[in-house]
Amino acid sequence: MTHKEVLVAVKNLKIVFGKGKNKFVAIDDVSFDIFKGETFGLVGESGSGKTTIGRAIMRINEVTDGQILYHGKNINGKISKDWDREITQKIQMIFQDPMASLNERAKVDYIISEGLVNTKKFTSEEDRQQKVRKALLNVGLLPEFANRFPHEFSGGQRQRIGIARALVMEPEFIIADEPISALDVSIRAQVLNLLANLQQQNHLTYLFIAHDLSIVRFITDRTAVIYKGNIVELAETETLFSNPIHPYTRALLSAVPEPNPYKEREKIVEIYDPTQHRYDKQPPAFVEIEKGHFILANEQEIENYRTTRKMGV
Repeated sequence: MTHKEVLVAVKNLKIVFGKGKNKFVAIDDVSFDIFKGETFGLVGESGSGKTTIGRAIMRINEVTDGQILYHGKNINGKISKDWDREITQKIQMIFQDPMASLNERAKVDYIISEGLVNTKKFTSEEDRQQKVRKALLNVGLLPEFANRFPHEFSGGQRQRIGIARALVMEPEFIIADEPISALDVSIRAQVLNLLANLQQQNHLTYLFIAHDLSIVRFITDRTAVIYKGNIVELAETETLFSNPIHPYTRALLSAVPEPNPYKEREKIVEIYDPTQHRYDKQPPAFVEIEKGHFILANEQEIENYRTTRKMGV
């Protein structure tokens, strides 16, 4: 087996908002690696902390404790100006809402090239225009669209403009924060296929944040399931879908709609009850229960999972 290169390493990440009585622990001791060239899924319901992690990697949210490493070098906290400029270019984000993430008063040409201008990543005005043209063509839009305003486009086209804005920087790692949840169903497949094609052409690595599990299965290589600021399960996506172990993961998967109406009728939706865990005497740890399959559990639960789920350890 070839050794995979770790592009992004999140180690014991803790993010706290507010102080005193208003203190809220959004992320609590989260660790995972993202390998170069893969699409890593981060899944959970609204408010679980998915976007908070994405924004921390983007250096938008401050990290309270722990480390975020990119190519083995720290990117959280105080870093040098050169390293800051480099990761600003190498790590880009595609935002959830294509209606809110584009400046309505600016033309598409300005929106796409704002990052180029800020990092002085072009040699001449002609070079800048050429890069904008290329970015638009890469996402299936006409170069003439550069002179239009965002309100002249549909939701799907606006999201393509957002993707072009990220691509023009020639990034290595893209955080896609629920990039299709605000789009019509008919447009979603187009944007997903576009992201997959761009990944192959440009050797990109993705962190794909979502709450829709059927889409995660389609696009990701490995998936982490997050619940209230803790990652409860992490595995290769197919393993996670075929053999979910943590009760929260099973509850999430049981709620995915079944295209077959007969199966849908027979389906039993599991309800996750966090009080089923007895962590007062024996706190949980993030343990590798089988190769590449991690779960948040205490020793008693691990023993139980191994016997009931027939784990091949």
